[in-house]
Amino acid sequence: MGNSEKSPTPTTGDSDDVSASAVDHATAQPPDDKPQGALRSSPLVFNPANLSLSDPSASKPYSVYTSREKWFIVAVTSFAAMFSPLTANIYFPAIPTIALAFNKSTELINLTVTVYMVIQGVAPMFWGTLSDRWGRRPMFVVCLLVLCVACVGLALVPTDAYWFLMLFRCLQAAGSASTIALGAGVIADIAAPAERGNFFGMWSIGPMVGPCVGPILGGVLADKLGWRSIFWFLVISSGVCALVMILLLPETLRAMVGDGSIPPPAWYKPVIPVISRTTQDTSDVVRPPPRPFQNPLLLFLCPDVTLILLFNALVYAEFYAVIATISVLFQEVYPYLNETETGLCFLPIGIAMLLGGIVNGKISDREYQRIKRQMIGKIEADPESTLKPEDVTKEEHFPIERARLRLMPFLLGIFSVACIGYGWALQAHVSLAGSLVLQFIIGWTCIAIMNNAQTLIVDLVPEHGSAITACNNLVRCCIGAVAVSVIDLILKALRPGWTYVLLTGICVLFLPVQWVILHYGPIWRAQRRARKLAAGQATLKV
Repeated sequence: MGNSEKSPTPTTGDSDDVSASAVDHATAQPPDDKPQGALRSSPLVFNPANLSLSDPSASKPYSVYTSREKWFIVAVTSFAAMFSPLTANIYFPAIPTIALAFNKSTELINLTVTVYMVIQGVAPMFWGTLSDRWGRRPMFVVCLLVLCVACVGLALVPTDAYWFLMLFRCLQAAGSASTIALGAGVIADIAAPAERGNFFGMWSIGPMVGPCVGPILGGVLADKLGWRSIFWFLVISSGVCALVMILLLPETLRAMVGDGSIPPPAWYKPVIPVISRTTQDTSDVVRPPPRPFQNPLLLFLCPDVTLILLFNALVYAEFYAVIATISVLFQEVYPYLNETETGLCFLPIGIAMLLGGIVNGKISDREYQRIKRQMIGKIEADPESTLKPEDVTKEEHFPIERARLRLMPFLLGIFSVACIGYGWALQAHVSLAGSLVLQFIIGWTCIAIMNNAQTLIVDLVPEHGSAITACNNLVRCCIGAVAVSVIDLILKALRPGWTYVLLTGICVLFLPVQWVILHYGPIWRAQRRARKLAAGQATLKV
């Protein structure tokens, strides 16, 4: 996988166990018998993260942070991740007002939405890659400051300078879009695979709040205080978030701080280190060399990763097609709704995604533990087994694909039935309650599918947590943008019923990809692991 495979020590799903065994083999003594400082100065080791055990139940935890501290970090990064969808959705209700203010057609103002989506897909590839090298904390702060500055420009833009509006929307997307990728990288840093699903589920509350409250908040602000108040609100809220991160958020990049016990450079430390957990003096720390810049596009060379990204993007595209047409379809089917009431119709799908993210995170971790218990039971029942119970969660032994994908066909089935039912319900002009209930089911199952996919891709390449999330964002935004650009044409040609039959059929046709991942995923992971071990041995010889 490009430069990432040249790492002297392997880093994969439960990479820390693999890395520890690799160091043990190369140095001919157990890692526990060697001082930590010596391990860091070993020519084999340049990534302190590889010295941590991936199983929280092991003697050394994956992270030194307590459960409360982890939840605080997740809450702060979730708040930051909210700005990516919020800045997109809060803008929609004000489009007619902005078009009137700038004396431009709605189509021209919609171009600001198009360029926003393009930058939203591309920007995380840049910021996510930088964060995997230079740390999560500084990239978070820079992104939020860029967003804050862009919103100041939008709030003050003169109405005779349309090109300024376009420019600042691009800058706004560049600042806000990457917060999701950065947050996913933080979770990969602090959470072991056994608990990662639950953290991802709770963290996803932030990104889901944006689509839920954005249209309502934007409509109220534009109606009561004018369209410029939307951007002043974003200036204040993003500034507050940046301040919280500067004051309280610790650096979590495992290539820099390991499990959190290695102190980062001074400028990476929070102003108020209320959850600083470093256990060493900076003076005697032998720091690893910085990671070389790696092209995140090389991650697409991993077939299992690419297949998951494509499947996830198709589900996201259908979901976004539902979201993007709520206002138009509901005003057509339910003409008695005013603009405020139409905006409130976004709430069921938003609330479902909030609740679904929380519940599915717990289910995902329960699936992980269920498979772990099954493997331990088989080992204990087989006296001839050479595998130890404590080794089942090591990357080379644990079927992470099965833990994350076992429920996917069931979730996709419910999602498909709900989407098809939703389309026909609108075409048949059923009661508003029926459409809203189907929206709720769509939101719940969609977030469950996307969170499982997100957790799995981070499990597969945890050393590139932000970069792989940026790749996910790129594929989703590209396919989602295509879906949004053609959905009106499809609706006019096929009507809602057959439109969602078509979109659902595309997702269902891609379902066999999951069988391919379940069958060949472990093989592809083993091949990547072998290449990394070979690269480590070559480095040792040099």
